[in-house]
Amino acid sequence: MMRLNEKAIIFDMDGTLVDNIRYHEDSWIVFLKEYGIDLDVETFAPQNHGTLDEMIIRFFGNDVSKERLYELGIKKEEAYQNLYRPDIKEINGLTAFLQKLNQKNIKTGLATMGIPASIDFILNGLNIRNYFNEITGGLEVIKGKPNPEIFLKSIEKLQVDVKNAIAIEDSMGGIKAAKDAGLKVIGITTTHSEEELMDNGCFQVINDYSNIEIA
Repeated sequence: MMRLNEKAIIFDMDGTLVDNIRYHEDSWIVFLKEYGIDLDVETFAPQNHGTLDEMIIRFFGNDVSKERLYELGIKKEEAYQNLYRPDIKEINGLTAFLQKLNQKNIKTGLATMGIPASIDFILNGLNIRNYFNEITGGLEVIKGKPNPEIFLKSIEKLQVDVKNAIAIEDSMGGIKAAKDAGLKVIGITTTHSEEELMDNGCFQVINDYSNIEIA
């Protein structure tokens, strides 16, 4: 049982609210294949970080026009939503935990590299949008995680002292971004083991949201 007494919690989305990273990876691989870029999961995984635009440039090159970038982003998002829609579900205990935070007046932020369509898909799909005080998405920052910009922006929006806030993250890039923003980090074991998460600087690790007490 873990006890929290923070004033604000900032959640990542993919891999943190939902266990969907595999769907993102599979949809990238399917999407890239359509454009003649053949990758397996092992080759793709280390390149899976940053904003959607940063990722598209990584695979399609620097000379992609703004319009083309947007078009490719929408196509990638469609591929992912089509794949994940039948299986969308929250990580165990999430809604109950968000309700508790709400009742105790603990501020909640979302800091995700997702684009608006992706954020809407998850928050509306799980019916949890109203539990978040502030939502910060990938389009609002110049540099994606592991850069701390998105967490700094989220802290600013929530108007809390960083010492009174924590982040919940599943990825190494996300943990680094949160720590570099000055946040303590709880790791969730959707994509990495407890040991890996602790080794990368998390102060606590959870498997889901069912055993968290709020002081």
